[in-house]
Amino acid sequence: MDDLLQEFIAETRESLEAIAGEIVAWEADPADRARLDAIFRFVHTVKGSCGFLDLPRVGRLSHAAEDVLAAVRAGDRVPDRALVNAVLSIVDRIGEIVEAIDAGAGLDDSGEDALIAALERQDDAAVAALPVQPTVAAGRAQSRSIRLSVDLLDRMMNGVSEMVLARNELARRLRETGEDTIGHTLDRLSQTVAELRDTVTRTRMQTVDALFSALPRVVRDTAAALGKQVSLTIDGGDVELDREMIELLRDPLVHMVRNALDHGLETPAERRAAGKREAGRLTVSARQSGNRILVEIADDGRGIDSDLLVARALARNPARDSEIRGLSERGRLDLIFEPGLSSRDVVTDTSGRGVGMDVVRTNVEQIGGRIAIANHPGRGLSITLEVPLTLAILSAVIVEAGGLVFALPRQAIDEIVSARADMVRIDPIGEGRLATIRDRQLPLVALDAVLGLPRAAPGLLMVLDVPGGAYALAVDTVLDTEELVIKPAAPAVMRAGVYAGQTLPDSGRPMLLLDVAGLAAVAGLQFSAMEREEPPVAEVPVEAGVQALLFHDIDGCRRVIALAAINRIEPLSPDAVHEAAGQWWMTSGEQAIGLVCAATPRAAETGWSALRLDEELGALAYPVREAIDIVTLPTEITPAALPGAIAGIAMIDGAPVEVIDPLALTERVAGTRHAPLCLLRGAEAGWMEIFLKPAIEAAGYRVVRRLAEGEVAEVILAMDDEEVGGAGEGRILRLGRSPGDPLYRYDRVALVDALGSAA
Repeated sequence: MDDLLQEFIAETRESLEAIAGEIVAWEADPADRARLDAIFRFVHTVKGSCGFLDLPRVGRLSHAAEDVLAAVRAGDRVPDRALVNAVLSIVDRIGEIVEAIDAGAGLDDSGEDALIAALERQDDAAVAALPVQPTVAAGRAQSRSIRLSVDLLDRMMNGVSEMVLARNELARRLRETGEDTIGHTLDRLSQTVAELRDTVTRTRMQTVDALFSALPRVVRDTAAALGKQVSLTIDGGDVELDREMIELLRDPLVHMVRNALDHGLETPAERRAAGKREAGRLTVSARQSGNRILVEIADDGRGIDSDLLVARALARNPARDSEIRGLSERGRLDLIFEPGLSSRDVVTDTSGRGVGMDVVRTNVEQIGGRIAIANHPGRGLSITLEVPLTLAILSAVIVEAGGLVFALPRQAIDEIVSARADMVRIDPIGEGRLATIRDRQLPLVALDAVLGLPRAAPGLLMVLDVPGGAYALAVDTVLDTEELVIKPAAPAVMRAGVYAGQTLPDSGRPMLLLDVAGLAAVAGLQFSAMEREEPPVAEVPVEAGVQALLFHDIDGCRRVIALAAINRIEPLSPDAVHEAAGQWWMTSGEQAIGLVCAATPRAAETGWSALRLDEELGALAYPVREAIDIVTLPTEITPAALPGAIAGIAMIDGAPVEVIDPLALTERVAGTRHAPLCLLRGAEAGWMEIFLKPAIEAAGYRVVRRLAEGEVAEVILAMDDEEVGGAGEGRILRLGRSPGDPLYRYDRVALVDALGSAA
């Protein structure tokens, strides 16, 4: 918001300076309609910005001036000298308030009512009697802006990059020679270079709005040419990205938007037949994740017919028959990037030539990015472009694994711990491993194993944040931290999916920058993504797409439970299991812990383990015979016929597996605390669950997206433009989409306060 406010101040200053002559000319000739229109546009623009930035005083003044000027434009008021002077006073006052905001100074609001009243009075005496306020700008050195050529900015950034490399080389040579007499000077140089780097980098940053601004016109014209109805939603326009990256993404983005309109979205008649609304939905959004920017293009159309892609690929390359037919679903979808492959039978002005998506991927990979597809046949398609924040300089941590050195972006690192520390425990889970760090469970990825390097016992664990979750990366050691100049690596290297670029550290040895999200993907880790559509009513209360533990239950059946519900795994001896008061218990020291399970235990067996559940679920444990593996729950889960511990059935490795509902387990233990229910409703319930659930739970609520039979929600959360029929009788809290709304969707503090008052 600070950046937006500064932009408003700068633009208002420029407009005031530009319009000053127009105001003076209008005073001399009030009948000049062109100048009247210019002044009207100015106060209208200021009024619109005030609503977004929460500047009520400026908004009130500009609104009053707008009303009077509108009356003049309509012929209802005569633009006499008194009215012109009153408008001039309002404009001057807006300038004074803007300067006060910029200076952080207070400005008395007395006299502003008189300014507004003077607009309705048509005599010079009223204007002459207006209070005069001292101008804040009198002693201010105004902030000025200039326009620089892109070539000059590029030369500045290249110069800073060379300075960073020279500083790194100097530091390396000083270490080699043992020279320490100029260490202080080197530190000063490093600080100066860092400050200069930050300044120049900032000059290159632009909001993604510069990339999205052309899309409404593209969508309008393309949809009209195709005879389709489209509702476009743009989100994340305030995200900042390197100017060069914006220019490189412009053509790929336009191409994918046109593809979504042509290939993805159906005609109104086709959508009616499919039970959809006639107007298709297209969403283009941007968000920052660490040192990378994610741009997503999502539609609610037909998705990709992978069988059709396979057929087209076989028709073009019959010699690859066995290779193509043996592709996984992800591999089949990747056929869309094959040069010359098109799903269209007829070439049109929009598509059908088989040229485009291969070029899109090539261009994205050349700048150190990657492209991912999430296909939902019949329900839509989502394409995500993940690109570096900048092609400039990055703060990085240098690590070693398998005898080689790599760089990791410092922004993505949550913490670094020793693998042998007391707070760390590593457990084998099937073919993988699970790291527990201070009761926080994370999937463990060994860097040497992912890269095919010689294996060694992990020395350090680095907790890395990725979109949707986190994981622990095992490395041999950490060598150093440096400011590195990052450039794209060769396309063949980038296609490996684990690298984000290349660099030259002060050691003088070329080095690759690791992509933390790419490492997770190559290691088989999947994290839940933001959902846009409300799930079917029959969906089970276990979120699909999340990681879960697959295990053999005490009755021999394979079952699965969400990994987030498990605190840790510990051995369970037979003599620690007891039955009392109609409930099975395990003893741990002086504590009795309730046992919950889908099967009924008769007696404990040697070799059992206990899944200690998350403390928020209570002091509970789930006995199992054997942990098998960490898996990802499929998108579709068949709900169970009856309520209980089994939420539904999921297909895992081609076989049905029962899915455990962790919340249902708590109901089996006497004394379990039942928190009040908060029901998420509407098409954006998935978004609420991802972003707002932690804050809601912290306020003492249990969060659900479907009520079980007999349940009543104390609070119902929905967007302000959505119906909530059939949601129960709880208090309804509505989230607004604009910052000025009473309960803005991103204002977690206000939401917690509202939940507290609803309790």
